[in-house]
Amino acid sequence: MERLEDLLINNLKIYQDDSLYTFTSDSILLSKFAKGKKEDVVADFCSGSGIVGIHFYALNKNTTKSVTLFEMQKPLADLSKKSIELNGLTNFKVENIKIQQIGSEYAGKFSLILCNPPYMQLGSGEGDKNPSIDMCKREVELKLEELIEKISYSLKFGGRTCLVHRVERLAETICLMSKHNIEAKKLQFVSAPNKEPYLFLIEGVKGGKKGIKVLNNINN
Repeated sequence: MERLEDLLINNLKIYQDDSLYTFTSDSILLSKFAKGKKEDVVADFCSGSGIVGIHFYALNKNTTKSVTLFEMQKPLADLSKKSIELNGLTNFKVENIKIQQIGSEYAGKFSLILCNPPYMQLGSGEGDKNPSIDMCKREVELKLEELIEKISYSLKFGGRTCLVHRVERLAETICLMSKHNIEAKKLQFVSAPNKEPYLFLIEGVKGGKKGIKVLNNINN
């Protein structure tokens, strides 16, 4: 069932559909973790219904030049288009393509790429019975290295990327970023009260110098 959800910021609203993947607090944590810079050209990879890109824009409206949402599932891409039209976001664009299919028109284009990717590798855990939701949770169509390789391809030199992922894949993520010329610069863990961290938020810079800053944990 389709519904309209209030983002409680700047009177923005977003369409959700319970038969598709619906956003969680992870997406909001990511959009708050990323910090805008003047004239940012932003992309949201694996954008789903558009929550990360739209919420980031709400928080960084004065510094964001444009936002492009990349989502391979047409129903989710169409849902994000409806939200963009509803909110009158004229500097937004939606690309209904696979991340691996991003072409040369986007090479080195973005100053910031946000991504809340599928967390689980194939073969780990039981898949969701709904194929659309399973695709958002597990690496059915997009592996982590394919994602990071395309992020590096699409970032300008000195551009930033901000990702959220499961803690058990932190070492893999940092290694893959380094392999593709992205240096991890900022790291923050997310945990439930009195529990070990279960998520991390990371910012990397294409062509950046070595050196990472670890921020205080978020209790969520």
